[in-house]
Amino acid sequence: MRWDCSFPTSRARDPRLGSAPRILPPPGLILASASPQRREILTRLGVPFEVRPADVEELEQGPPGEVAIENAYRKAAAVAASEPAATVLGVDTVVAIAGRMYGKPRDRDHAHQTLSALAGRRHVVISGICLIQAGRVRTTAASTVVEFRPLDAQAIDAYLDAGEWHDRAGAYAIQDRGALLVRGIEGDYLNVVGLPAAALVELAPGLLGA
Repeated sequence: MRWDCSFPTSRARDPRLGSAPRILPPPGLILASASPQRREILTRLGVPFEVRPADVEELEQGPPGEVAIENAYRKAAAVAASEPAATVLGVDTVVAIAGRMYGKPRDRDHAHQTLSALAGRRHVVISGICLIQAGRVRTTAASTVVEFRPLDAQAIDAYLDAGEWHDRAGAYAIQDRGALLVRGIEGDYLNVVGLPAAALVELAPGLLGA
């Protein structure tokens, strides 16, 4: 099976910005997301932040990498519009096989269909990251390949009973019982959880005082 998970690694949303230096976020980062996983990752990294979830219309179709970056930008831009002096972080994570995305399931039946499609196969988890500071926009993305074990209907139903599929791209949570569905991964584990720390610090070295 051949599948393409290529995507832009960095872009400037506004060509007038030219070759702006990398953003070095100060303390007081705003996370434009309600994700508890992203909050936990930033907390463990020792990054001071506050949470301002963004209510935006997200793309659901298109090349997965571009969709993830665009949605991350929309989240960050929505918050930055009311906080122009702040550094705002937007993140979006998508799951895809051969370019087809598997987003957050609508209901249990949809979650079952998603896990059935992922069972016994390799999929790619892509997170888009956007940082906006003082009108400057920087974006990047990270991808991790995840391989699922073969799963029958009974195994899928048993996992769904745990309720972890709610509000999860791909209908699973690798940091919890979803780890039992996984045979192996290639790439950044934290990316699958929801925030690729390595990609974030490469985009903004000052985040950790690097």
